[in-house]
Amino acid sequence: VQLQASGGGLVQAGGSLRLSCAASGRTFTNWNLGWFRQVPGEEREKIATITWNWGTTYYAGSVKGRFTISRDKDKNTVDLVMNSLKPEDTAVYYCAAQPGGAAQYTHWGQGTQVTVSS
Repeated sequence: VQLQASGGGLVQAGGSLRLSCAASGRTFTNWNLGWFRQVPGEEREKIATITWNWGTTYYAGSVKGRFTISRDKDKNTVDLVMNSLKPEDTAVYYCAAQPGGAAQYTHWGQGTQVTVSS
């Protein structure tokens, strides 16, 4: 399984960014795909997940109402649209995949930096 994240960058507070994760190497039936973020010195935070089969979503309280996760089964991509960005959203963002039945996310893409200036 390979996960390739893209779309990070520098944006002003209140702005928007779209992250995209290209997933390859297998079909993802029964898997969950998600986005996490990490600030240096802090634990990695799960911010949004989506089930591949049904598109059921989860959002952390810190991003709910501002971020939207979606998946495209034809393109094998998982996107994260981030609106109303805040300086505290600054982090390295990772996409990850969790096999069906697994307790943890076991496959990770490289991170992409998101920096929100005040």
